[in-house]
Amino acid sequence: MRAQLAAMLFVLLALCGRALAHDTGTDPSVVVNKYIQHFVVEPDGSYTLTVDNARTIAQQRAVQSHSQYYITYNKTLDEVLSVQAYTQKPDGARIAVEPAQVRDQQESASADAPMFQDTRVKVVVFPQVAQGDQLVVRYVVHRHTPLFPGQFEDLSAAEFYPNEQFELIYDMPASMPVYADAVGFVPLPAEDPPGRKRYRWRYVPGENARIETSSVSYFDYGKRLSVSTFRDYAAFAQAFRELAAGTADADDGITALAHQLTAGLADPRAKALALSEWVRHNIRYVGVYVGPGGVVPHPASTVLRNRYGDCKDHAVLLQALLAAAGIDSTPALINSANAYRLPRTPTLGIFNHMINYLPDLDLYLDSTAESVSAGYLPASDLGKPVLLVHTGTLASTPSRQPQRNRTATWFDVLADGRSRFKVSKTTSGAIAEPYRQAVRDTRQADREQFVQRMLQGLGQKGSGVFDPGITDGNADEYSMSFSGTSDSFVNLPGPVGLSTSFSFWGGLGEKLFEMAQEKERRQDFVCPPVQAEDELGYSFPKSLRVVAVPKDLTINDRNFTYRATYVRKGNTVLIKRSLRFAHEGVVCAAAEYKRMQPLLDRMMRDLRGQVVVTGT
Repeated sequence: MRAQLAAMLFVLLALCGRALAHDTGTDPSVVVNKYIQHFVVEPDGSYTLTVDNARTIAQQRAVQSHSQYYITYNKTLDEVLSVQAYTQKPDGARIAVEPAQVRDQQESASADAPMFQDTRVKVVVFPQVAQGDQLVVRYVVHRHTPLFPGQFEDLSAAEFYPNEQFELIYDMPASMPVYADAVGFVPLPAEDPPGRKRYRWRYVPGENARIETSSVSYFDYGKRLSVSTFRDYAAFAQAFRELAAGTADADDGITALAHQLTAGLADPRAKALALSEWVRHNIRYVGVYVGPGGVVPHPASTVLRNRYGDCKDHAVLLQALLAAAGIDSTPALINSANAYRLPRTPTLGIFNHMINYLPDLDLYLDSTAESVSAGYLPASDLGKPVLLVHTGTLASTPSRQPQRNRTATWFDVLADGRSRFKVSKTTSGAIAEPYRQAVRDTRQADREQFVQRMLQGLGQKGSGVFDPGITDGNADEYSMSFSGTSDSFVNLPGPVGLSTSFSFWGGLGEKLFEMAQEKERRQDFVCPPVQAEDELGYSFPKSLRVVAVPKDLTINDRNFTYRATYVRKGNTVLIKRSLRFAHEGVVCAAAEYKRMQPLLDRMMRDLRGQVVVTGT
């Protein structure tokens, strides 16, 4: 996948890439005076890209971050023909960027696999930059080897700065059809060169709203332009199949391994899970973008031999192992960030991840998800549109999967104000392995600090031990616990208000807080299902008297089921809470939040309730 050169809101270097979010809205520290991106495409899909960019440093805080300009390219596919740049002072004086100030360096995604160094970055270092200066760059990149022979595609969005002029131009052979999906871009008249067709779009300027917490991708609702010569996603999938032809062939080594890993397993699903687990545990994830490696997987035999690869390499090896075990599968292209919609026009810009789909089992597998057991998907894969490469059809991953989070906490308060405590956490289903993996990967020295850090989070001091439970294997349930003593837990003689909610590591309280962070919403947001239970108990000495406990609360809504009970028996108080949140999909509309917010406020108030005790 081509790197979007300086125009992208999200930098998607390749499949398996990551997105950069802007969460402050339009940033006035920089003004984009001019951005013109001009492609001249040839019939074979090669192209020449010219970018003219001029921006003014409007505020001092932008000097450090904008004094460099980054041009990403692939040294096997591309040639950077020219780079011209200068700093222009407010009085009109120009200070040129000298050749030595244009530095070439390896892109960091390949750093863990030094034999793969095709993705490069030219860093343009502007001299003597100060507030009020205009930074001007013009560069030309020639893509001499197209990713998709005879095809072209591009996805663009404007940066979150005031844009005075932002234009996208595509000079195409008259014989190549062009399909476009434009939101916030308007077509402009353009004069056609002889034998060619010129397409031109202008960005409609305006304020960009702050990207809200947990909102869907800007590409789902914002201004973007998708341009492609692919008539539909089926044609796009066909081109992808042709690029990857033969990479999933199973050689003798792969066949032998598949038979070894599935020996004694009769159920196809059990075989598939065993193979996916092996790939998850034994193939190290590394971005390895060689030549067209941003979209083309390496041969499965090479991935097995090297024992590392990116998402496409994981997928192609798993596909070969499954085939050797007699199980049909297809690669599935997906967005692993927060994009839940595909543009009408096919483009690689929205796909940055590849997983496997097993049609006979109706099962999706993501063997790059290091902390998620086979049979489950990471939350970022749920409820997403996918393109099944072998059939060229669009499908969707499941929106929900079994998972449960239970926390039980007990404090025995002593007469001197100290307390003995125990916290037990049990996770099951999709979230069992992430917790187990996190503990498994934590050094023993750090584990010994778990209790102290937990107490610090409660504003307490003390000591204790951490029991990690059984961290081996991938059982569908995982339990761990903390226990110890907290000093000065109750400030006697009181009266003292004690919290009714201690949310440890992803508990019920944390889930509610995540959902209720925004006061209001204008953007659709990700709202995954939740099933959590918290239990908190206090046992007080005879020298303390329980003065008050909160009232029970029950909320039943089409999405929420919340129940909080407070049982006082003698000098003990037991608090139980349960939360279930379910939605038809994993994306909630902004309008739904208006209805949800009063309910979230009631639940958050309940979490802030206190048990009041005083000395007798």
